[in-house]
Amino acid sequence: MSGRQRYQWLLLLLVAGALLWWVLADGGQEPESAGTSEPSAQSSASPSEPPTHELTATATPTIDPTVEPPGGIDPHSGLPFVELADLPPEAAQMVDLIEQGGPFPEEEDGGTFRNDEEILPEEPRGYYREYTVPTPGSDDRGARRIVAGEGGELYWTDDHYQSFSRIRT
Repeated sequence: MSGRQRYQWLLLLLVAGALLWWVLADGGQEPESAGTSEPSAQSSASPSEPPTHELTATATPTIDPTVEPPGGIDPHSGLPFVELADLPPEAAQMVDLIEQGGPFPEEEDGGTFRNDEEILPEEPRGYYREYTVPTPGSDDRGARRIVAGEGGELYWTDDHYQSFSRIRT
């Protein structure tokens, strides 16, 4: 048997073992009480029986669309406003550099932001520019950015473009 065939058999055995463990651990079925706070009949088993694994539901926060964020909503973008004074001090320093036209600490600063996530308002390519907001203690550029539009609008993200807020200066 070649090394590749042995590897494939080993992988198959591992998958089969994991599947067997899962089936034996909880019968391969969800308990009837999954998602409720009531204990299942199985959870009151005698001490000699192994404990059963139950799925439990966790509460997820809900967003009330009738409650406006504290800073309000930008009518153009539909994004929440954030005050520049409420952002980290490095953000205010970057806004100053943007207004002065640089010089910028990172080579990538001032590069085109393509808006691939389509969170910002749709504009022609080249409309938006991105700037790094330094993260103290980070060994790389970190996740914090300011994106500037040609119209002077500024957007903040601290999660590398997963969400944005419109900066109110």
